[in-house]
Amino acid sequence: MHIKSSEFLMSNSDVTKCPKDRLPEYAFIGRSNVGKSSLINMLMLRKSLAKTSGRPGKTQLINHFIINKSWYLVDLPGYGYARVSKSSKKVFQKFITNYFEKREQMVLAFVLVDCRHEPQPIDLEFMEWMGESGIPFNIIFTKADKEKPKALERNIEVYTKKMLETWEEMPQYFVTSASESTGRDEVLKYINKLNSSIQASEF
Repeated sequence: MHIKSSEFLMSNSDVTKCPKDRLPEYAFIGRSNVGKSSLINMLMLRKSLAKTSGRPGKTQLINHFIINKSWYLVDLPGYGYARVSKSSKKVFQKFITNYFEKREQMVLAFVLVDCRHEPQPIDLEFMEWMGESGIPFNIIFTKADKEKPKALERNIEVYTKKMLETWEEMPQYFVTSASESTGRDEVLKYINKLNSSIQASEF
């Protein structure tokens, strides 16, 4: 896919105020500091389309970017827990769960995971919630340039083994590096394939 245009459209925390048209959208989400803004900028070949920050948790809104005037890239906040006082039960922030449960145009979520770390409970719990809620997602392993090839391979094997404890199969995944543009073609090709199949099904 050739990126001809990528423009910021809107930010908000209320899913009912998201764009009203029916263009397909792809959500990018992950823990704070997973390299989400850098990845988005790399995919779009823009230096500062998504704002990067050394301070974790910079994205606190649902950010819509319109790409090639034909689909949306949605930059979501890093998921953390909110505690529900009565039972002190932990749930993900309400507007994140609202977005995934109510946004019919959302075709697929990309859950970003730092390839250097062992499987983190919050990532696993979030993906489990996505599975239970019937929300399609792929995994994007970020920061691949920070690991030697053998270590990277080993880390992904460990992740796969952990996922297969609760999943029938490992979700589709991509390995990326924002600084070296690794995985860019693969991710964009996959989005393009999904967009093409959506268009075909509309005729």
